[in-house]
Amino acid sequence: MVAKRKRRGGPSRSVAVPADLAAGSAAGDLWSEDASEAARAILTSAVLCFSRKGFHATTTRDITAAIGLSPGALYVHFPSKEDVLFEIVRTGHERALEALRSQPDDGDTGGYVGRLVAELVAWHARHHTMARVCQYELAALEPEHHAVVLELRQRFTAVLRSAVTRGVREGVFDVSDIDRSVRAIVSLGIDLVRWYSLEGADSPETLADSYADLALRMLGAGP
Repeated sequence: MVAKRKRRGGPSRSVAVPADLAAGSAAGDLWSEDASEAARAILTSAVLCFSRKGFHATTTRDITAAIGLSPGALYVHFPSKEDVLFEIVRTGHERALEALRSQPDDGDTGGYVGRLVAELVAWHARHHTMARVCQYELAALEPEHHAVVLELRQRFTAVLRSAVTRGVREGVFDVSDIDRSVRAIVSLGIDLVRWYSLEGADSPETLADSYADLALRMLGAGP
């Protein structure tokens, strides 16, 4: 998809945006509502550049040139390139956490865990370009920013761990090591960003259902 940018002080160049990133940006479910049009364009361009070249190989000129801005325009909205990465990674983790927390818990622990895993997988599939940057460029963050994201990751994992722990206590699941089982399920759900494409054979929903079933089997859930 090609997103056209407005002139008059904002980004002026059309930039080819993958379907997953374009859909998320258009729906307003990625960047902060308070972010200006230029800041949103910079973040979107940075996601593309970081996903293709990596954080360290990407220059501020790469990010701004893609949307018709001067290299210095980035610093009007962000203190540094690393702050751009932090905004991307923090936002991605916050949105994924919100998606998990949105799943209803009706007391059926097996069904609840299945929905959590399905949403984990579906979110990362729908936003695989951004999620890839969140996972593979995390090490480039400064220590204080890395700590913020690590805390978000712990909260993210805690949602699933709490549900699995409850399932073990209720006899719904049969696992000897809850922490290892949860890490395996989360890793499985996140790893798809390495290879997934919306143009592939599986839709996010199809993949989500398949992975949720697999996760329940891993946890020893009954038929």
